[in-house]
This record gives sequence, structure tokens and C-alpha cells, in this order.
Amino acid sequence: MNTKELAANILQEVGGESNVASLVHCATRLRFKIVDINKVNMNALNEIDGVITAIDSAGQIQVVIGNRVSDVYMEFGSISSILSENKKTNTNDDTTGNILEKLVDIVSSIFTPLLGAMAASGVLKGVLSILTALDLLSRTQNEYIILSAASDSIFYFLPVLLAITSSRKFGANTFVSVSIAGAMIYPTIQALYESGQDVAFFGIPVILMKYTGSVLPIILCIWVTSYLEKNLKDLFHDSIRNIVTPFLLVTIMVPLALMCIGPVSVTVSTAVADIFVTIYKFNPIIAGALFAAFWQIFVIFGIHWGFVTLFINDLSILGRSYLKAATGPAVFSQSGALLAVMVRTKDEKMKALAGAAFITSLFGITEPGVYGVTLKLKKPFICAVIAAGCGGAIVGYAQSSAISMGMTSLLTVPIFYGPGFTGFILGCLIAFVVSFILTLIVGFQNTAKEQPEGSAPTNLAKNELPKVVGDKILVADKMMSLPIKGEVIALESVDDKVFSSGAVGDGIAIIPAEGRVYAPTSGIIAHTYNSGHAIGLLSDTGAEILIHVGIDTIQLQGKYFTMHVKEGDRVVEGQLLIEFDKDSIVNAGYQVVTPFVITNIGTVQEPETSTLTPHAS
Repeated sequence: MNTKELAANILQEVGGESNVASLVHCATRLRFKIVDINKVNMNALNEIDGVITAIDSAGQIQVVIGNRVSDVYMEFGSISSILSENKKTNTNDDTTGNILEKLVDIVSSIFTPLLGAMAASGVLKGVLSILTALDLLSRTQNEYIILSAASDSIFYFLPVLLAITSSRKFGANTFVSVSIAGAMIYPTIQALYESGQDVAFFGIPVILMKYTGSVLPIILCIWVTSYLEKNLKDLFHDSIRNIVTPFLLVTIMVPLALMCIGPVSVTVSTAVADIFVTIYKFNPIIAGALFAAFWQIFVIFGIHWGFVTLFINDLSILGRSYLKAATGPAVFSQSGALLAVMVRTKDEKMKALAGAAFITSLFGITEPGVYGVTLKLKKPFICAVIAAGCGGAIVGYAQSSAISMGMTSLLTVPIFYGPGFTGFILGCLIAFVVSFILTLIVGFQNTAKEQPEGSAPTNLAKNELPKVVGDKILVADKMMSLPIKGEVIALESVDDKVFSSGAVGDGIAIIPAEGRVYAPTSGIIAHTYNSGHAIGLLSDTGAEILIHVGIDTIQLQGKYFTMHVKEGDRVVEGQLLIEFDKDSIVNAGYQVVTPFVITNIGTVQEPETSTLTPHAS
């Protein structure tokens, strides 16, 4: 499938052009902000040839493509108007999502377009540091001066670049935003700051700060500007609006930025940097180990973008980032696990997939390997997490740090040059080797081809959980929502041999936190029961799902249960199916642990060939 066909298929399954509020991409993922999540077909997205996986994470639909993501992204410009400058999303009007989701969305939208240029500048800065340390280049040479300017420019003018991306995100006038940022780093203003003399604006004291390379001040300024611009536009007639509004914005916001927003945000940025450095240095070994171990987990949930802001803030305030260095072992531990899978597996398809993912992971792109191999096989991912912790401890002990931003990879190793550089290299090597050896020793269960002869295909190894990511679960190679909010436990631990033996099917069990059952995916209600304690659902992809609330709860004869659907009803993912009184059921002497199983796992059929039958327990 070529990139245009892939883009067209993805656009169709996310609900069409009208359902896409905005689209950005990072190194491997398309990140959609969706108007109506109910119009998105997650199952169909995951089935598209060329899509590694699709997830609903932190308020975004993230479609993992891999190395071709940039080409696929550009195709959206040829098949739709999604990439048009006129199609902007103003988050001021966005009231959906929690604070974390909004933060991740804002950070990823603002910083993603800059990461490539920042990585290139960072590598150049690192190479220059190495050359000068080896006395191969002098800081007084013209060559060094010119290349140093090239490597420093993006960081010096970072407020201007952030003004561009922030204005697009917040819906402010881009050129007005750049003018405000330019005033904050204007040479005369910076000269006043360096002179230390008192400055006043119409008698009001101005506390000048250094804004070159700063992050938070300009983002907050443009956020305020977007609100002010929206209100000012409504005050003036169309004939003068395009002149008066920019005039007032610049006249108001530049003094406000220098007198209030700038000083406050710089103070906050400095405090945040100091707090994290203090915590890190309190016990850098433990801090490095924990951060490295959890980094890929942060990536899976999409919350790693929150740390990107901290990395850049540390670089702006301190000139280096200790936390950024801990991502090195996390990346190379995945490389080690992928190489082990490639060496050990007998499945030629998996071997090819792991091999390709191994190569891309060395260059910092781990998502294809994580979603397509290590996380899917479970044990290699766990081995990589353990190995990352080992490497992170060494990086922390050496107090390694990054001197610039950039995707952690073989190509960007120079950005970690400086004190602790040897420890960084050693930590990454140990993470790679430990992950490789652990994965070879522990092994993994891949496909039916690699199971013992005569054994039946199964989705789960004994006493293991399927992949659970947030409120999603991977069953029968399909991502579904958890039907009940609560604690996920192994099906084998259920006190009912019919379920724990796997006789009904493979899956999980949930200890409910509330008394509601929702559709885990879209499909048809195949069976309901007069007792209201269980329900059978046939998904659009042919998976036959049984949700059984409690153990032996059929004996309650419908008491404490309310069924909201009937057989033959069409339901969508997230639709309410059953309500039950959890406390009353427990007080009546019954367990409420709820098995959630796929009864035809490994033999998913088309809907018309369903074999789902009523369950009488």
C-alpha cells in the first residue's frame, strides 16, 4: 500500500476530514485531535496494512506508522485540507479531557515541529565539544565560530520559534506573536538586563530577565495573546480590525510580558529546574534507574511529552539536563530485546519484523519495536525495562547529562558529551547487553508455530495478563476497552474452574470499582439473560465476547441487575450494557469479580458464523 492509500484509509477510519480538529506527527506517530471520538473505528484502524498500532492516549488518537510517518503525514495535505494553515485548533474553546490530556496535547503540538532542528543543532554542538576537547579545533578559529553560531541559533532564538508553534496551537496571529517574542530578546532589552540598571515603564518598575533560550515565558505570553486577540476582534469594524487589533496586541503584550508574565514565568521555570535537580541529586542512582525503567512506559501512554518540557527547561536554565540522559538506557535496552527476539524466534515474519525494528531503534525510533514486538510478546518488554533500570542507575551514578535536545540514538550520542559521558556510554551498553541476555534466557511465547507440539493455540501464557494500556486491553490481537472500571487480575485466579481453566475462553477478570458494564467494542448483542448477570457480544471483527458479572450470581435471579440492551441490538464501544448494585451483591454473599473472555480466540470468525452460546453458570 502506497502512502496516499494509507493516508486515505486512516482518514476514513478516524471519521473523515470533518472529524479531525488537528493533526501533527512526531518521529513515528500521527497524532489526531478528534471532534467526535464515537466516529473513530479503532478496530479498523489497527487492521490497516501499514499501521503498526492505533491507540487512544491522553486525549489523542495516535496512529503509529514508523519510518514513513512524515511521508504519510504530507499525503493528508493532498487528499484533504487538514494541513491547511486555515484549519487551526483553538484550545481555548476545548473543554474536553482532563488536565493531563490537555497538557500533553499542548506540549506535543508546540514542541513536535521543532524537535528535528533541535536534534540537528544538538548533534553539531556535541561534535564541536568533542573536537575542541581533542584539540582538533580551536574556539578562536573561524570554522568553530561559524559552526557554533549554526548550533546555537535555534536555542538563542527559541522564543521566536515557540511563538510560531504556540500561535498555531492557541489560535493567535503568528506574525504578532513573533513580534512579541522578538521584542523580548531584542538586543537593546538584553543590554539593559546585562547592565543591571533600573528600568521603568511609565513609572512602573520593570524586572528584566534573560529571555534568549527561554521556554515558558513566551508560551504563556502567546496563550494570553490568543484570548486578548479574540476579544479585541469583536470590538472593531472589519474596515479597521486588521490594523487596530495587531497594534493593540503588540502595544499591550510587550510591556505586559516584560513587567509581569516574563519575570513570573522565569522565576517558576528556575524553581522547577532547581526542584528536579535537587530531587535527582539526592539519590541519582535510584532516580536514574527509575526514570530509565519507566521511560518506555511513559512513551506508551504518551505522557513523555510532559518531560520534554522539563528537559528543555533544564537546558534553558541550567545548560544541561540530567533526566534526558536517563532516556539513553531506555532506548538501547529495547534494541537489545529486539535483537534477542530476532535471534531466538523461529517465526520468519517475526524475525523480519524484529530485525527491521532493531535497526530503527538504534536511531531512536522505538515505537515499531515496542508495539510490534516487545510489548506484544510481553516478556521481552519486561526484560528491557529491567535492563533500562540497570543502565539508568549507572547513568545516574555518573551524573551524565545532555547539553542539547534530540532523539536519543546512535547519531545523537554527541549531545551527551561532557561530565559523565563515559558513564552514559557504559550505561547504554549495559542496558543493551542485559536486555539481550535476559530476553534470550527468559524467552517468550510468540505464535502457534512456536508452541509445543500438540498444544492448543492460546492468547495468554499461564498466569499472565494480556497487554493492558490505560483503559484498553489487547485480546485476540485487537485493542478493546475494559468493560468495567476496576482492578485487572489473571483469569486463572478466579474462584470458578469453568473460567480459571480456560474452558470458556481466554481473557482476564476485573474486580469492579463501580457497578456499570460498558461495551468493550462495537458489535451486536448476541445473548442476554433473564438474570441480567451476563451478556454475550459479537464484535464487528468476529470476536465472541462474554462478560460475566460475579460468580454464581445467576442464583440472584436478576436481583440487583438492570439490563440496558436486548439481543440483536447494535452497540458502540463505551455504550452502557448493564448496571448492578455491587455492594448489595457482596452483602448477599457473592463475589463480584467479573470474567471478561473471548470464547473463540484464535479462530475469530465473521459475524454470520457465530458460535457463541448461552452460559448457564
